[in-house]
Amino acid sequence: MAKVAVVGTGYWGQNLVRNYHSLGALKTVCDVNVAALDSVRFAYPDVQVTPEYSRVLDDPDIQGVVIATPAAMHYSFAREALERGKDVYVEKPLALQMDHAQELVQLAASKNRLLMVGHLLHYHPAFIRLKEIVQSGRLGKLQYIYSNRLSLGRVRREENSLWSFAPHDISMLLALTQAMPERVSAFGANVLQESVADVTNTFLKFPGGLAGHIFVSWLHPFKEHKLVVVAEKGMAVFEDTQPWERKLAIYPHSVKWEGGVPVPEKSAAEYIELEREEPLASECRHFLTCLENRTRPVTDGEEGLRVLRVLELAQRSLQNQSMPETMNNIEKTDYYAHETACVDQPCSIGAGTKIWHFSHVLKGARIGKDCSLGQNVSIANDVVIGDNVKIQNNVSVYTGTIVEDNVFLGPSAVFTNVTNPRSEVVRRGLYEKTLIRRGASIGANATVVCGITVGRYAFVAAGAVVAKDVPDYALMVGVPARRVAWVSRHGHRMEPDQQGLMRCPETGLTYRLKDGVVSCVEIDEEAPLPEQMRLGTQTYDSLKLVKEAI
Repeated sequence: MAKVAVVGTGYWGQNLVRNYHSLGALKTVCDVNVAALDSVRFAYPDVQVTPEYSRVLDDPDIQGVVIATPAAMHYSFAREALERGKDVYVEKPLALQMDHAQELVQLAASKNRLLMVGHLLHYHPAFIRLKEIVQSGRLGKLQYIYSNRLSLGRVRREENSLWSFAPHDISMLLALTQAMPERVSAFGANVLQESVADVTNTFLKFPGGLAGHIFVSWLHPFKEHKLVVVAEKGMAVFEDTQPWERKLAIYPHSVKWEGGVPVPEKSAAEYIELEREEPLASECRHFLTCLENRTRPVTDGEEGLRVLRVLELAQRSLQNQSMPETMNNIEKTDYYAHETACVDQPCSIGAGTKIWHFSHVLKGARIGKDCSLGQNVSIANDVVIGDNVKIQNNVSVYTGTIVEDNVFLGPSAVFTNVTNPRSEVVRRGLYEKTLIRRGASIGANATVVCGITVGRYAFVAAGAVVAKDVPDYALMVGVPARRVAWVSRHGHRMEPDQQGLMRCPETGLTYRLKDGVVSCVEIDEEAPLPEQMRLGTQTYDSLKLVKEAI
């Protein structure tokens, strides 16, 4: 089983420690509060404790870092963990600034790491059933959704009630509507502290006329966690403060028009039977499953980013005395897309990326910074593309493909995601994975069969058909593709001497072949090229002529 570390042992952190320990996955707990660590050591003597975050990141046995620090620290802790190659679970909100959240999502994609946000109610049995009921069409067209999250609870000073309570409710509304609101307005009351809203009301207008309303407060005389869905064929109520047998109710109420007057017709409530499992236990188990299977979390970084977009609009409206804010107000792009290109939202595209004529980026795709997508390029749902990737004309990258940093995909290169496709057999959700590692090049008209890995800095020649894994630095030629030589990071052929050493003719860098594995002696495979080596100095033909002359 994958091992995790929990960072932060406050009120919620203690619950995370308890659950990950019960699941047998907790190795380390980190907190600067020595007294808190003493309590952990006493309760869980088999768990390591440390006040130093660096020790967590240095431990190769720790695969996942669970961040339960104050919200203002989420970004910095998550960024450092991702940079060190750890998978990350971070409590809501993902960050307090939109650009910080976008950076985390892009960093996770470029590092091929998991990023999960603690939107707990997605893992609540009642909300899972409610989503199923809504998606089945039983309630008909959605018309209005409202949520109350109220209590006389712990008052925050570093964030207002909107940022502390509303992420859960926004997350649920976005999941049920499967859409982003067109307009958001919010107002609140600062009762205890001049600059912190203790009570907020947020109104959301979705495409097609659907409306939403979220009321949150930590100055309420009793606890109330209630979500109400109003639809054309009935209503649903998810009330978490009720006993299990009454948490989810369906009301088949309807409204009929008689003589031009709407007349409600009420019916008895139907209470939905639920599995009785602690939502946090289910959420923690889900993170561990994602670690083991390398599957995308239900509440991944993209989902957290969508919630933040709505939160930021609500905060702006709150500050501007309830003036409505539209999604266009925050959809500032640092990338370029030609007017004929189609970019479906939500997706993530890094700064400096250029998307050219008639290309299409589908919903959920994650593209890093400084990429170039040529004409008629298609990036499918949930594809992950790293930084500085060059994709030439007429390339379709299908769901299931991960392309790491600095990859080159030549014109009309072909990717697949099902080995045995049949038109009459639906295999959506069964797509096979293809991984193109850092710095690899795929030549024009080459075909990469799904379910394989093309190694770092490998070179697939034009027209080749790759049907099995490709080693790092391999030069692959033919149908089916076979390795005919090794290539340097600058794309030049090399042959090993008796000691297994090879030298790049353009840069002079030395490469070592040992046990069938090639590595660069001077530069680590994951390190960027030194700046002075990023500009080519000689053409392939010129070096070829020199070699022939010798």
